[in-house]
Amino acid sequence: MLAFSPYISSFIDQIISSVPYFKPELTLIVTFIGTILASLFLDRYWKKTSFTMTLIGLLLSGCYLLGQGLSHIEITGFFDMIHIDAFAISARLIILVSTVLILLFIHERHQHQERPLGDLYAVLLTATLGLNLLTMSSNWLMIFIAVETVSISSYIMVGYFSSSKVQSEAAMKYVLFGSVCAAVMLYGLSLLYGFTGNLNFDTQSHIAGLIEAPQIMVSLALLFLLTGIGFKLSFFPFHVWSPDVYQGAPTVITTYLATVPKIAVVVLLSKLLASWLTVSFYFSDFLAYVIMGIAIATMLIGNLAALRQQDAKRMMAYSSIGHTGILLMAVLVYQNNESNVLLFYLSIYALMNIAVFIFIDALEVHIGHTQIDSYRGLGKQFPLLFTSFSLVLIALVGLPPTAGFVGKLLVFSKVFEQYQTFQSFGLLALLIVGALTSVISLFYYFKIPLNAFLKDGSTQQSFRFDPLLLGLGLLCTAVVILLGLFPDLLLAAF
Repeated sequence: MLAFSPYISSFIDQIISSVPYFKPELTLIVTFIGTILASLFLDRYWKKTSFTMTLIGLLLSGCYLLGQGLSHIEITGFFDMIHIDAFAISARLIILVSTVLILLFIHERHQHQERPLGDLYAVLLTATLGLNLLTMSSNWLMIFIAVETVSISSYIMVGYFSSSKVQSEAAMKYVLFGSVCAAVMLYGLSLLYGFTGNLNFDTQSHIAGLIEAPQIMVSLALLFLLTGIGFKLSFFPFHVWSPDVYQGAPTVITTYLATVPKIAVVVLLSKLLASWLTVSFYFSDFLAYVIMGIAIATMLIGNLAALRQQDAKRMMAYSSIGHTGILLMAVLVYQNNESNVLLFYLSIYALMNIAVFIFIDALEVHIGHTQIDSYRGLGKQFPLLFTSFSLVLIALVGLPPTAGFVGKLLVFSKVFEQYQTFQSFGLLALLIVGALTSVISLFYYFKIPLNAFLKDGSTQQSFRFDPLLLGLGLLCTAVVILLGLFPDLLLAAF
């Protein structure tokens, strides 16, 4: 203890000077505590207390983020464990907006259940805190803590509404697979620390340590590291949990798993590649080709497997896997200094998936399941819902005039530009497979409008959809179309 006493004063000064830049996260922590207290003591008097407190906390955190964005700050804090720049601020804003939409989805969908929702809101806040840390941190220890914070929160959310064997099995599979991936990732991080003696992946000493270490061991450590990242992104070969968990979990939780964690992990991977791919050495080339191979395999497996699915949620699970390959393409070609297209794609990816799952859930409430053939003839009875549903599916394919088309066009154009510059066979393969799988996706996405509009249902059904949820889905659809017509509205903001 005496050995550290001369440094205590400087440690405290560093922490105090860093706290003002941590206000969005401190707001989430305070809101987390307040939500738990509200759930325990106030929800019995007014059921919406914890929901209102969570929503206010998220909005207040967003105000602090907007303040950071307007001040154009770029600073490191907490002993260089976090790095706040425009990229991290924009990513956290996307996470925050997506979380608010999912919070409204959860509240409106489950507010009449007997199980209290205050605990779930608190868990959602802890997950958001972990995701924020992922977007800011370049320190492996902080990253692992953030990944586990998100993972444990996700495990709880998947099992929170478990009322059947299928839902309990989904939660158990998720926990077991996630625990194994976390252990493998931690072993890889311990190897990286052993080689470098430094936990910040963007420092020169860390990169120099990797260059000097044995090639086979560095390659092995990088593969172990990608295990943890692959679990959160559900790319090949760590995608096997996704279909069962997406199908078995409540739809609102599936919506969360399919969107928000992927935003943070993609941003983390982008920062990692921006630091390492600029180094002209074997491990940067190795990592680039591994990512290319994973992206190609992920797109092929996700889209080909989706062709066979007859359940809408399971189909969207494989669709999400396929889209992860597109996200990896975007990460490879758009680094920190060109982050606007990557952030644009992440934004529309979140909006498209949230809208799709809202529509799936609205139909599941009345039909009782998510089989695609149960939508037969419903397009004529509910034209507004299924027209919006079809438009979002068109955006997921990447067809005009939607934002999905703009996003894919920008990513494919950049890949082709990089191919012309470097003449890399891997980039050409990415481009070909990306275009091919986009065509393949047309066949399974269009199963839904085909059944809804072109096939006759057995009986006329009378549904009464939740107006707020339906309005939320329609709003996401309208934004996707608007950004397809005027993409600069969002691109210029980043």
